[in-house]
Amino acid sequence: MEAKRIKVGIMQPYFFPYIGYWQLMNAVDKYVIYDDVNFIKGGWINRNRILINGEPKFFNVPLIGASPNKLINQVNVDNNPVLKSKNLRTLVNVYGKAPYFKDVYPIVESIITADYTNLAEYLANSFRLINNYLGIDTELIISSSLDKDCSLRAQDKVIAICKLLNANEYYNAIGGQELYSYDDFKKAGIELKFVKTDSIVYSQYSNDFVANLSIIDVLMFNSKEDVRKMLKQYTLIEENDEAVKLSKSLCEN
Repeated sequence: MEAKRIKVGIMQPYFFPYIGYWQLMNAVDKYVIYDDVNFIKGGWINRNRILINGEPKFFNVPLIGASPNKLINQVNVDNNPVLKSKNLRTLVNVYGKAPYFKDVYPIVESIITADYTNLAEYLANSFRLINNYLGIDTELIISSSLDKDCSLRAQDKVIAICKLLNANEYYNAIGGQELYSYDDFKKAGIELKFVKTDSIVYSQYSNDFVANLSIIDVLMFNSKEDVRKMLKQYTLIEENDEAVKLSKSLCEN
């Protein structure tokens, strides 16, 4: 009998990320929370967007000592209860009348009020709680817990992690296409694939739809069953797909 193929995904932990992040997590068997890479200021690690008065506005977890010179797991969460209460009041004001507020708010509240000091642990806890709600059973692995060669960089480090986890396939978000080489992964015995989120539209009160907001927005306006359907609404881009695209492009030119 053929051995089970193991799909692995690796990404930095983000703060209540958009639906595409959860699609990637749900699509793989093992998901590595990449906590031992540099913190990115102005990125998605400590902030995301929610719908305020029909407009996308940033919503963030307050931090202490955040710096691009630190690893994600070296950055601390500011556990000031006043700041946490402010975030929770914002969510109540914005989503209090959303159809699934009563189901989702207790989960979000427990995430925001958690006493984790370490940012990576704080975000990993949010993944576990939301995964439990959605029935995502992917194994979560903290990158810094792996016995790997930390002198490696970029693609080489990702391939090394895949090998440690006996991966046959590596899934990444579509934005990573320029970072990785199909040939290099193939030489390592790993199939490289990219998750491209399909167009996902749902009702947000009576506003014009605003796409790619935080998972909070998705959960507040959609039933658990409908969100689980959304987790499957993506296109998997493989090497052969890219070859077909290139061929078509050459013919058109």
